[in-house]
Order: sequence, then C-alpha cells, then structure tokens
Amino acid sequence: MRAVVIEQFGEPKDVLKAGERPVPEPGPGEVRIATTLAPIHNHDLAIVRGVYGYRPELPAIPGTEAVGVVDALGPDVTGLEVGQRVTVSGVQGAWAEYFVAKAAGVLPVPDSVSDETASQLLAMPLSSLMLLEDLNVEAGQWIAINAANGAVGRLVNLLARARGVNVLNLVRSAAAAKSLQELGFEPVLDTETEGWQQRAGELTGGEPIVRAVDQVGGPAANDLLTLLGAGGELITFGALSGQPLVLNPGPIIFKQAVVKGFWGSKRAEEIGGEQRRRLITELVTLAAKGVLDLPIETTYPLEEAGEAAAATERPGRNAKIALRAASN
Repeated sequence: MRAVVIEQFGEPKDVLKAGERPVPEPGPGEVRIATTLAPIHNHDLAIVRGVYGYRPELPAIPGTEAVGVVDALGPDVTGLEVGQRVTVSGVQGAWAEYFVAKAAGVLPVPDSVSDETASQLLAMPLSSLMLLEDLNVEAGQWIAINAANGAVGRLVNLLARARGVNVLNLVRSAAAAKSLQELGFEPVLDTETEGWQQRAGELTGGEPIVRAVDQVGGPAANDLLTLLGAGGELITFGALSGQPLVLNPGPIIFKQAVVKGFWGSKRAEEIGGEQRRRLITELVTLAAKGVLDLPIETTYPLEEAGEAAAATERPGRNAKIALRAASN
C-alpha cells in the first residue's frame, strides 16, 4: 500500500515521504480501515517534529484521524461490518491507504454527514466540547479565546453559543477578523490594532471574562491574562507560536488567577466511556442536522504530504487541509 512515512523527526516538508508499506492486519478487537480522507492537525505536525506528548518509534506512519470504510475485521469484533463507513481518531498511521484501529473506538457515520465533516468529527470537536465542559461556565458568562479563526476557535464559538455562553474572539489580522465576522462569530478583536484591550471591556459591557483559552503561547498568553476577571482561569490549549508562556505575575497574584493546561487526548481517557459517548452523540447529532459543518479547504494525495503540511501552516486558511487515498 502507499503510505506517508517519516524516517526521522524534523520539519514536515522535509521529512514526510511517500513509500510502499505492507498492508496491516487487524488483531483481536481491531478493524482495518480503507482511508478516504485524513485531515492534517497541528498535533500531527508536532508528532512529525518530535515535540508532542509522545514520540512514535521510527520509521512511522503519521496521521491520527480519518474517515474511511471498514475493510477487514479482526477476531472477536462485533457490531461492525465490512463496507461500513466509519470515522476514528486517536489512531496511528492514518496517512496511508489502510490503517488499523481498535474497534471500540470506531464510530459509524450517518449518510447525512459528509466525508469532509466525518473526517474531522472526533479529534478537534471532541476536544473543543470537552474543553467547554471543563471551563464550567454558565449561559450568559464570557470567555475569551485567541487564534479564534482556527478550527478550535470556530468550534468553541459554535458549541459555546449553542449553550448560551458569550465568546470574545481574538485574532491577529484584519483578514482573520473579517473571516470570523462573515461566519457570524462576533465580537472579534484584532490584537494588532491599537487600544484593543480597552475595546474588549466595551464589547463585554463591563462583564468579567471568567475563562480565557490560549492557543498561541508567548506574550499572547499574557494578553489574555490581562483580560481575565478576578478569580478567572487561563487555560493553555496550544502553542502555535512555538514560544514559552510569558506571564506577568502581578495579575496572577492580585486576580488570584489560575493557570492550567488542557490536553484533549488525556482528557478523553479520563472522562470515562459514558461521558465520552454522551459528548460524541451530541457531536454526531449536530453534524447530522447540518449545524456542525466542517469543510475541507484542499485535499492532497499521499505523495504530496510535505506540500500539504506546508499549506496547513500558511496564514489565512479557513478550513482544514486533508490527505486523500486515491485508490479508496
């Protein structure tokens, strides 16, 4: 089969190469899936660089989420059938024509959900919904999030607003602000404009911001800290800048603010099967109704994974980049 392979950790455009690999065989409790679409997430690229929370043994096939068709069942698998369209996340090796997944984590997809949405239905939406639950905010309260024009930012907006939670969106360009405004995700502030902090207080009507989600790191985290109300929480979700957090101790002390991290993969393990099923059911229901629509901006063949990775990190993108398996 064709697959994307890394022989060493490094910049994705340099180390992602297509090659031939044996078709994997499913073991007990596993299924083999023929890949249709596999999105490229920021954490996928962090894994390729060797800077994520775990490092796979090399050589490795990257890719953690995909939609595809069940191709083979391993021993002791029930409830799934060959030919069934499914989605799965938290796997390894999805950037290939075939990959193996635990049957218990595979989710059949209704026909009303497109391949584009199904291919990214679990990882980012589930993380965003778990994040929103962990924020423990009530209808009418305010949260703030930076990099709000990214996938997580848009998802947090959609899911929070469905629950009556107000979201202050922070972006770093006029183009990104316009993009969010066209989606109806108001209010939006461009942090590159002078006086944006003062404008934030006007937009929230003086109501405190009780939670702030940082996806950027560096000094952007401190910008969020300054917006927080007394007793608020700053949650670090990502580090798009690649920089360490820069935080002024003053606001932490005098606001008695809490700074903590959020890792979706770990939280998915911790919340337990019953709560995870409840959240996934909520996501599938929203997707089937068309409320949760997750487009793909561009698809690339496996042979162009390096170019696809570079496109993923270019500014101004409004949807995911995905890899497609031509033979499937």
